[in-house]
Amino acid sequence: MAGRFTPRPTRTTVRGGHVAVPGGVPRQVAAPGRVRTWVPEGPLDLGLVLGPLRRGPADPTFRAMPDGSVWRASLTPAGPGTLRVTAAGGQVRGEAWGPGAEWLLDGLPSLLGAADDPSAFAPRHRLLASAQHRRPGLRLTRTGLVLESLIPSILEQKVTTDEAYRAWRSLVRKYGEPAPGPAAGGRLFVMPAPRTWALIPSWEWHRAGVDNKRASTILRAVRVAARLEQAMAMEPAEAQARLEVVPGIGPWTSAEVVQRSHGAADAVTVGDLHLPGIVGWALAGDRDADDSVMLSLLEPYAGQRHRAARLILLSGRTPARRAPRMPRGDIGRL
Repeated sequence: MAGRFTPRPTRTTVRGGHVAVPGGVPRQVAAPGRVRTWVPEGPLDLGLVLGPLRRGPADPTFRAMPDGSVWRASLTPAGPGTLRVTAAGGQVRGEAWGPGAEWLLDGLPSLLGAADDPSAFAPRHRLLASAQHRRPGLRLTRTGLVLESLIPSILEQKVTTDEAYRAWRSLVRKYGEPAPGPAAGGRLFVMPAPRTWALIPSWEWHRAGVDNKRASTILRAVRVAARLEQAMAMEPAEAQARLEVVPGIGPWTSAEVVQRSHGAADAVTVGDLHLPGIVGWALAGDRDADDSVMLSLLEPYAGQRHRAARLILLSGRTPARRAPRMPRGDIGRL
């Protein structure tokens, strides 16, 4: 029955990296770019693999289209590029535009989880076994880019996701550049270059709802952007250590980054407000679990703890809410 019924996305499964990608016949676009085809080993779900890269439903760097294609705009080492990915008949087709087109197509298999090994995960809990069975197309993406995941992760520190998504959307649209290639159901934007981030005036950070602490952390990070990108040559744990040298970047942020940049299957997000309770509830019925309890429950999955946490989020099993949602703030109105 695996894959016969597509589970409907919920708030929790979306956080687990689920983007609804409709099926259908991919539409051919005008102005064809460079093309690469690739045949993955086993099932592949574009929405699950690429979902963690989307920062909110209106992310200006990401689009999931009604024809089943997924579009991404990235600032690669070779320059800005746009990538359109479709999957049909067991084959993936990537089409890219811009100076970064070749770089994006070279990295297409890694982006879609070619370096990931789902068979290394052995579920020991019925919930995880069921979640894995229902999501056979789950692979862990590897973007090969650090700053692309670091900046939005910093924006998500200590605020609601809605506030972080709004800030990312506002800043990228204002200071990024239009993505090369044809429009994808609305304009895509490439995120700003490190120097552009460094030149954003303080009042623009404020208008975007970003407090001085997060803005300062981003400014410190972009000043050493080249050194941070060199972390791609490191193992995930070493890359996290390099990221955490920057004041304002801690274990929560570094884990969120290497999960995407490196495809780190064991990078657990510690310090999260909700994740320990979700994991505790799913595996032990303990909604008050803290980080230490969460890590203890995930210990049997050492080496695959991030995958285990994602499967729990994708299962949609969460404890009932006992308090109002965290209020949304907007310092830009002050």
